[in-house]
Amino acid sequence: MSPTVQMAIEDFLRDAALQFSPRTVRSYGQDLEAFRQWLDHRNIRCMSELSTRDVRMHASDLLAKGAAKSSVARRLSCLRTFMRFCADRGWLRPGMAEHVRLPKRERRLPRYLHEEEVAALLDHLKGDDFSTLRDRALLEFLYATGVRVSECVHLDVADLDLDTGFARVLGKGGRERYVIIGRRAAEAIRNYLPLRERVASCPAVFINRRGGRLTDRSVRRVLARRIGEVPGLRSVHVHGLRHSFATHMLNGGADLRSVQELLGHASLSSTQIYTHTSREQLARAYYAAHPRARRGKQGRESSEDGI
Repeated sequence: MSPTVQMAIEDFLRDAALQFSPRTVRSYGQDLEAFRQWLDHRNIRCMSELSTRDVRMHASDLLAKGAAKSSVARRLSCLRTFMRFCADRGWLRPGMAEHVRLPKRERRLPRYLHEEEVAALLDHLKGDDFSTLRDRALLEFLYATGVRVSECVHLDVADLDLDTGFARVLGKGGRERYVIIGRRAAEAIRNYLPLRERVASCPAVFINRRGGRLTDRSVRRVLARRIGEVPGLRSVHVHGLRHSFATHMLNGGADLRSVQELLGHASLSSTQIYTHTSREQLARAYYAAHPRARRGKQGRESSEDGI
């Protein structure tokens, strides 16, 4: 007997909780509840009544209401995973999920800070109070390692090895990897840890004044506040420090595979977007080095002696 959509969703989320992170399961739950409500308005309440046409119509409605392609793609990805789960249990025909195509995403260049901007942000953090030492260690670590903010806030002291300069982080899909802590980041963390020990009530590296683990939102607030303290500094989200890390690594000569490994990308295509951000650096190098491309005072090409 075919279950109701509600029952199928509940079974799927129970199974997902055994495989995915709480955040992923929460996101799945929100997407599936929105889809269930959409189906309910169309009197579709049983899994046997569901078709791929319904899923496509749902996506079309979202786009018509102004939803971003990235949001619709995420929703459809969730629904495809759900449909495969239901097909495995005989509630849907096999292969239905493969007939649902994701919309092509607009690949925007990631927003990042230039090297001198990162230096201005980090060098601005001077002082020996708890907040300053923690924020300096936090931002130095994010920029030095390129980790996601979720990976950063889940970092425990036991995951750090400052002597060898490595940290163990748990990435998407529960994948474990090691990231490299630069000299300045390691120094900033060492300066912060004694003050952390006085108030810590959990194993987290980065904590609040009450000793609890920082949240993603807390880290975003820290970055926004510290950027606001530096006159003229452009605003970026926390992920912008990850973009800055990747861009500066490639500009500095790191190969794409190494950056992929450090970022924890499962696919090289996810890392390749950062090659576009290096064009400005390549253009500067080209005009500085090519003898027939050097610009004169009026922007024209000129020779070395200006003729």
